[in-house]
Amino acid sequence: MSARAYPDAVDVVIVGSGPTGAAYARILSEEAPNATIAMFEVGPTVSDPPGAHVKNIEDPARRSAAQHASQGPSAAAETVSNPGAVKSGRRLARAGTFLLEDGYQQPGEDGLPVAAMSSNVGGMAAHWTAACPRPGGSERVPFVPDLDELLDEAERLLGVTTHAFDGSPFGDLVRERLAKAVDEGRVDETRVQRMPLAVHRREDGRLVWSGSDVVLGETTRANENFSLHDESLVTRVLLEDGRAVGVDVRDVRSGATHTVRARFVVVAGDALRTPQLLWASGIRPEALGRYLNDQAQIVFAVRLRDVPPLAADVPADGALAEYSGVSWVPFTDDVPFHGQVMQLDASPVPLALDDPVQPGSIVGLGLFCAKDLRREDRVAFDDVERDAYGMPAIRLHYRLTEADHAVMERAREEIVRMGAAIGDPLDSHPFTMPLGASLHYQGTTRMGRSDDGESVCDADSQVWAAGGLFVAGNGVIPTATACNPTLTSVALAIRGAWKVAAELAYG
Repeated sequence: MSARAYPDAVDVVIVGSGPTGAAYARILSEEAPNATIAMFEVGPTVSDPPGAHVKNIEDPARRSAAQHASQGPSAAAETVSNPGAVKSGRRLARAGTFLLEDGYQQPGEDGLPVAAMSSNVGGMAAHWTAACPRPGGSERVPFVPDLDELLDEAERLLGVTTHAFDGSPFGDLVRERLAKAVDEGRVDETRVQRMPLAVHRREDGRLVWSGSDVVLGETTRANENFSLHDESLVTRVLLEDGRAVGVDVRDVRSGATHTVRARFVVVAGDALRTPQLLWASGIRPEALGRYLNDQAQIVFAVRLRDVPPLAADVPADGALAEYSGVSWVPFTDDVPFHGQVMQLDASPVPLALDDPVQPGSIVGLGLFCAKDLRREDRVAFDDVERDAYGMPAIRLHYRLTEADHAVMERAREEIVRMGAAIGDPLDSHPFTMPLGASLHYQGTTRMGRSDDGESVCDADSQVWAAGGLFVAGNGVIPTATACNPTLTSVALAIRGAWKVAAELAYG
């Protein structure tokens, strides 16, 4: 197969096509429309338009094919959508993602057994639940003064709304019952409320879930100076005199390699592969890969009681039956977990596997716990062993502390209390998901106030050790969060994109 034509030089290279990489492309298309931008994605295009959420694919066979194509080196592997997978104890990924073959757990450590990634245009935003809560309390980045403005912009790019399920007949009932159980002593912004979701409705009423396609928007797609190259692996960021000047990229289809020069490079992969690329490029600041954190996840399923039967038919094609919607119990510093209560068929993980599921009456509760941050929790890389893409093999070091176990135990007690407030449990005991199941890994390229060895980049996401090199994604978030991190990571990416646009304007 002949090699494809890559540009020899552009103003900005973006590595990764997930929502943060897409945010850079969108902001630059708006603020610096004359800048040339090349985006590289290791995985294939699996949806139309590129980067769209696979849930929007109405045909089940085509949707399944898109998920399998996103599973990179594990395209034929079983996934968690199979019956019995969640509680079977087997290491299975969610549909559309793939696991680390090894290196996920070191001797004597807890590890992240089901840490997963996806390889496709749109990244994990082609498979996510689209929940976009704002961080609160200690989740917020204290040294980013314009965080609320950035979050507003992130909501614009992602198309966030709290009204997607206004018509759900049981949504208000669920929130009313939850509020009686948890709202006492909370301020307005931390009380039970509708979950902000990146979703909109078509004219025919069908829900359309946001992916990177929404973030890119028509502005980027119409930008003649923007190009997207799928199945293209960036293997190295090039440095000259301490500054990023381009990348080496390998055409996955042909194996041919090419150098693309650039004034700025943005590495917008996930929290495992962004530090991997920096490491492979010889960019190895002391904090690289450190402060890896996940959100331990506790789940519980209940059947709503005292609800009238509904006449509406339950879809048989995997589409969402809009009965209970998605509700949010915000994180607080006093209650250090974040809650999602959703229609069971809205969840990517089946929670009630041995019970006949009636979408009108079964809801799943999930509590995500903030991690006790430790420098020792990290992603490390093997300079000898290689992964399926030929990059340095990933090795995860991860432990739960006594404080983590205490928060998780408290979450188990709380989720049972919350579940009893709204319905009858399907199982008397909550289930603790295997570590890594949240897919919310953070901290490995964290931003900081100063170059003190505890952070990789500054508040604009520019890497301390390399001028012109920016990092993006959940790994940039420096705080311990319990809420879904995508809105925050997109907000921080917008700040970086503004910085790049300003520097481009000044030449």
